[in-house]
Amino acid sequence: MASITRRLAAILAADIAGYSRLMGADEVGTVEALREHRSTADPLIAEHGGRIVKTTGDGVLIEFGSVVGAVECALGLQRLAAARNDGTPTERRMEWRIGVHIGDVLIEGDDILGDGVNIAARLEGIAEPNGICISEDAFRQVRGKVDAEFADLGEQILKNIARPLRVYRVGSSSAARQSITALLPLPDKPSIAVLPFANMSSEPEQEFFADGIAEDIITALSRYPSLFVIARNSSFTYKGRAVDVKQVARELGVRYVLEGSLRKAGNRIRVTAQLVEAESGNHVWAERYDRDLADIFAVQDEISQAVTIAIAPAIAQVEQHRAMRKPPDNLDAWAAYQRGLWHLGNATAADNALAEKFFQQTIDLDPTFAGGYRGLAWAQMFSASQFQRRSLKEVQASAGVLARRAVQLDSADAEAHVCLSFWLFREGDGPGALAEAERALALSPNLANAHLAIGAALAQLDRAEESLAPRETSIRLDPCGPQLMIAWDHLVATLYRVGQYERLLDVAQHVIRARPDHPPTYRWLAAAVGQLGRSAEARAALDKAVAIGPASFDMYVTNRAPWWSEKAYEHMLEGLRKAGWQET
Repeated sequence: MASITRRLAAILAADIAGYSRLMGADEVGTVEALREHRSTADPLIAEHGGRIVKTTGDGVLIEFGSVVGAVECALGLQRLAAARNDGTPTERRMEWRIGVHIGDVLIEGDDILGDGVNIAARLEGIAEPNGICISEDAFRQVRGKVDAEFADLGEQILKNIARPLRVYRVGSSSAARQSITALLPLPDKPSIAVLPFANMSSEPEQEFFADGIAEDIITALSRYPSLFVIARNSSFTYKGRAVDVKQVARELGVRYVLEGSLRKAGNRIRVTAQLVEAESGNHVWAERYDRDLADIFAVQDEISQAVTIAIAPAIAQVEQHRAMRKPPDNLDAWAAYQRGLWHLGNATAADNALAEKFFQQTIDLDPTFAGGYRGLAWAQMFSASQFQRRSLKEVQASAGVLARRAVQLDSADAEAHVCLSFWLFREGDGPGALAEAERALALSPNLANAHLAIGAALAQLDRAEESLAPRETSIRLDPCGPQLMIAWDHLVATLYRVGQYERLLDVAQHVIRARPDHPPTYRWLAAAVGQLGRSAEARAALDKAVAIGPASFDMYVTNRAPWWSEKAYEHMLEGLRKAGWQET
């Protein structure tokens, strides 16, 4: 086995943009054209001191002893490609994308490995066709030494690279400079453009249906205050054009692009949609919908709603992963907020304490951002109600101030109204809680927590039967969300309250399979089985509830929670007594 050593090297990574499309159109011609491109490039590479390390399909990795040589070679390769493409139809042109970095590499025989190579490859991945992207380390070495223009693209997050890197684009023409200066900065929150859905059917009238889906999705996503959504007029300028998702994202200044297509066959219609993270080209989410076209407008509404419901959580998950990759000492307000959400979603006492820390950091970094206040309010309320780390009375005072501040800062933030609704619910203010929940639902009809808040408020107003539907809707809208266990708790409690004991047993067993250590489920299970007269099963569930959650049992059984009516509390105690519980 060859020994492994290290050395400093300049690395150039390049590939052909749209190579798969070219191969699909003309496999033999594409292979021959690529061979010719490479044969003309070999002397240029040698002239600048480059060594071809390896080729992979349309890609090539080249090592240089000098980063100046690497960048000059990159510029030369682009000029060669432009000359060869002269007179070639646009759809048949071979255009290089190139990344250059200087860094430490591992030498294993004739191969080079390590982060230096990976960074060069990721820089190539974010370069445009005919473009060159270089790292800040490379830029410092070539500034003033290469006859080219450089544009600072700012810090970029590169796939599988731990820290953001400052990237520069290299060009040699005024046109390149103009296109660079036209780039829009990314907003400080997740940004998305919804492109017109392509009509793949032979019927022109389906164009209206395709446009309607895209328009509905834009309208629905615009209701999420956590998203920056490009307006229809800008997105639809790409209608009927073959587009490069990365280029669209750069031109519109967004991180995510949703694209889709529609195909009709007989009385059936198929709609596909995919969400792409433009920086990496990764598909964050994709789905296909096959429907009967009985009522075209009903189908349009159904698909638009389904896509919208799926997109927001998918983006939230990616954003949290992005924030978790940042070093803790280098967080901005949005990243600190995302970290807080991540810990809050883990639903443990330790994570909840960390969530409080990050939400407080969010407020310190940006006192005008509503998300920090509502996040901290949630974490404080959970510290009492879920983890029994504080008294309910202590938490209610501070959480109320935070929730009201969130609404005051951003009255269009549906999540802020939900947070205030639950605080009012815990205060025993059913009408106030319902009013805030309804405001949240009006702002964001697909927000799962808004439906959950509606259900909680209705139950508090002695409308328990009515509260079942919104609670079930909440679970259906967000079946994997961070507050799912709370939604299940609410549903189980309501089933008990309306006397649906047999159904409660089925739901409780489902919850226990997912979370066998969740005390409230066993408490309600014991009460329900006690009401059914199955004393042995009831006693076993009761013992389990006390064993795994003595503090929870004391808070909700020995004492009455402020938001429970005397009638509901006595009903629960009745079932627990039948299960064998005795007041001490």
